[in-house]
Amino acid sequence: MRLHVADHPLVAHKLTVLRDETTASPTFRLLVDELVTLLAYEATRHVHVKSVDIVTPVTATTGVKLADPRPLVVPILRAGLGMLDGMTRLLPTAEVGFLGMQRDEETLEAITYAERLPDDLSGRQCFLLDPMLATGGTLVAAIDFLLARGARDVTAVCLLAAPEGLAVVEKAVGDRAEVSVVVAAVDERLNDKAYIVPGLGDAGDRLYGVV
Repeated sequence: MRLHVADHPLVAHKLTVLRDETTASPTFRLLVDELVTLLAYEATRHVHVKSVDIVTPVTATTGVKLADPRPLVVPILRAGLGMLDGMTRLLPTAEVGFLGMQRDEETLEAITYAERLPDDLSGRQCFLLDPMLATGGTLVAAIDFLLARGARDVTAVCLLAAPEGLAVVEKAVGDRAEVSVVVAAVDERLNDKAYIVPGLGDAGDRLYGVV
């Protein structure tokens, strides 16, 4: 597993405002969108491209364009939806799938309640979107879901990660596939309720309210 922490002043600034408990939902959503666009730049560093011949106003030259099959962006519902626009802003030609997962607050295990994904993901680069990598259970379940359908190149884009969750993902993935995790920051630890510390609270609630 490859881990990339986006060490940039703009990332740190936006993340600080997200952490602030007084930041209202409209501002929170806007900043998540902006922050994910910055993270997407790093997450797509190894996106597959192919050579293409073009003619500029001056001369003929060779450039690149995204290779087929198109990348697949998969937000994990519901909080991952808040990251979708920021990701597709840089990958407008990507296809979008959905994976509904939630954490059982008693067992802390991930439960899949909905999915809308191709049956065969062979050869597809997949980008998972989930704001918080806490215990790692949800992300491992999502990666396993994609691998079971043939994916072998998965990049997870998260706002924050806990060291415990990263260790769980690394151990679970092993050498089964090429998996990368791109985050704005790795925080200190998990508390006794499996929340990231210092964290930013429940990302879904702060994006959409408590429903």
